[in-house]
Amino acid sequence: MTSPTPPTLPQRETTDRLPWMLRAMAVIERAGNALPHPFWLFWILSGILAVISAILAAASVSVVSPSDGETVAVRNLLSGDGFAMAVSTMIENFATFPPMATIVVVIMGVAVAERSGFLAAVMRVGVSRVPASWVVFAVAFAGTVAHVASAAAYIILVPLGGLAFRAVGRSPILGIVVAYTSIASGYDASPVPTPNDAIFAGITTAAAKIVGGEDAYVSPLSNWFFNIASSVLLAAVITLVTKLVLSKRPDLDADPDAELDDIGGLRLSDRERAALRRATAALVVALAALVIVMVPHGSPLRGEGGSIVESPLLDGIAAVVAFLFGLVGIVYGRGTGVIGKAADVPRLMAEGIRQMAPVLVLFFAIAQFLAYFDWTRVGDVLAVRAAEALEHSGLPLVAVFLMVLVLLTLVNIMVTSGSAMWALAAPVLVPMLMLVDVPAETTQALFRIADSGSTAITPMSPYFVMALGFLQRYRKNAGIGTLASYTLPLAIAMTAAWTLLFLAWWALGIPLGPGRSCRPARPTPTASRRVATHRQGTGDARAGTRRARQPVPGKRAASR
Repeated sequence: MTSPTPPTLPQRETTDRLPWMLRAMAVIERAGNALPHPFWLFWILSGILAVISAILAAASVSVVSPSDGETVAVRNLLSGDGFAMAVSTMIENFATFPPMATIVVVIMGVAVAERSGFLAAVMRVGVSRVPASWVVFAVAFAGTVAHVASAAAYIILVPLGGLAFRAVGRSPILGIVVAYTSIASGYDASPVPTPNDAIFAGITTAAAKIVGGEDAYVSPLSNWFFNIASSVLLAAVITLVTKLVLSKRPDLDADPDAELDDIGGLRLSDRERAALRRATAALVVALAALVIVMVPHGSPLRGEGGSIVESPLLDGIAAVVAFLFGLVGIVYGRGTGVIGKAADVPRLMAEGIRQMAPVLVLFFAIAQFLAYFDWTRVGDVLAVRAAEALEHSGLPLVAVFLMVLVLLTLVNIMVTSGSAMWALAAPVLVPMLMLVDVPAETTQALFRIADSGSTAITPMSPYFVMALGFLQRYRKNAGIGTLASYTLPLAIAMTAAWTLLFLAWWALGIPLGPGRSCRPARPTPTASRRVATHRQGTGDARAGTRRARQPVPGKRAASR
């Protein structure tokens, strides 16, 4: 048995320059490991919410609901009514949780495309047929597209990144770093709709209803335009930083005795190429048919008045996406022999749902927490009071955006589950910013940046450890600090550039997605007017007067 190769001088110098990073990573890892599993975290938060609601209800805390103008008092979750609600609505809360059905439908389609080998084939083609000068951009952009495969993106693309760089005579270590960082720190910037879009939209919808009423709705495509621009920008930033910073490092060579994978793994067989061509043709035909159906003004897939933005097509976009992924997966699988009979298709779908089981279990806890948050009216109080604080502070919205971004970025280092973190933050941030005229879709776009930027540097992510394993194929003595030292410049540059893109998007008022403006489409009551209404309503309550109940049609009643 041979002893491990001792660190070279450049490696020792790199480690010596980064002791603070190693210490920080160790602290983050210990603190993160001390946190309970997200499933239990939400039940703990539900208990804390119950205590807070009891205190606020005892103090007769109330606000005026912006959705219907009624005085809304905090309700005690520890009361008899609260206990009855928690027991009687538990199943309903889970069944009607907004992302639930959407994510299951999308995953069934994506699972067929992924497990048939179609997505892996697309990634292999994407990183192998580019000239050497474009390999960094190609791998980085493939990383943003690979998010549609969820966790499988790391398993497929990270080792392919190393092979792609080796194939053009560049460091495989650099290829692994570029592939991993583009997936991790650009996870929410996919130009193709992903399962995460459905999850985030569902959670955002639930949060928007706190002040927007039952008509509030956020589509899975609500950030699509912003995501497309973000994916191109992030790939360009990764290319620039890799060229100017990472490629100049002296420690990019693989160990002399490293076992190198066969570069031939990038190439498709004749059968795979033929199947990929047929699957691509099927996709083009399906999209063309969809366009043809949508052309007539009276198309059944158009909305009232021939609208495309408010239409059955976009309402059911999750099903359309699932169908398209399922279609290309079936055609490709038939061509390669992975799908031999019709029964194989539901089997692949079931395997995809089985992979999502941990997320569905987490959804049960999240659904209960959000239901309790809504029933107690603590969300209304937090939103109105926070909007009042913002109005009094005089801070410009840009400063508020930056504060929210920094806070969520730090939380993301510890809580790497995007759905868990958004479920924690959305019930407060979305209604709070809606009260100062920031659409829910805009707050969700801001969250995407925070949920992605710091992921590549945190050892709390299981995929950080996976990427480290791939890195150690080429350098056996690589550790947490080694990988973090490579990913940190990329993560910082990506977050900064992405933030600037968001601020420019906000300043110009560019739509974030189909029919989803970054700013309100028409003037709405300002924070100061709403806060003044809240003060007046509170004063009336203290004086013992009862406001007339005049709910607005279509909005949530305060007694729900």
